[in-house]
Amino acid sequence: MTKKKAAREILEWIGVIAAAVIFSLFINFCIIVNATVPTSSMETTIMTGDRVIGSRLSYTYGQPERGDILIFKNPDDESVLFIKRLIGMPGETLEVREGKVYIDGEALDEPYLNVVTEGTFGPYEVPEDSYFMMGDNRNNSKDSRYWDHTYLHRDKIVGKAVIKYFPSIGKLN
Repeated sequence: MTKKKAAREILEWIGVIAAAVIFSLFINFCIIVNATVPTSSMETTIMTGDRVIGSRLSYTYGQPERGDILIFKNPDDESVLFIKRLIGMPGETLEVREGKVYIDGEALDEPYLNVVTEGTFGPYEVPEDSYFMMGDNRNNSKDSRYWDHTYLHRDKIVGKAVIKYFPSIGKLN
């Protein structure tokens, strides 16, 4: 192989590797969000240490819905990503009493919960463009009930959790 051919071969490999890196960065910053669950706040839906992929495009043309599991910037520290379930929608009044969540006075059906929520919280009036977030493991979850900035503003949502892929694979929501 001549020096010119070897140099061309090296340049081609550099080009392929650069294209792969640019493509993966585009996917990671524009289409998906990759997150790790650091605490037990979403157990048993998502376990501590699970790796989750979320779609950054889920709410491009639509709005989040009650029950969606969101990946978002912590309202009290935006450098940290949180994963919680959307419970309260804009304009609703939410409270927790006798182990149940009530939305505008009606009990919320929550089949994903395995334990009774302890304590009484609220009422909370969810502002427009904001959401009330709670973990599925309510008694071990730092969520809207405890944040200094109680509500998650719409622009802090990074994506909708879609799939957990490590250590096991499973669809979310």
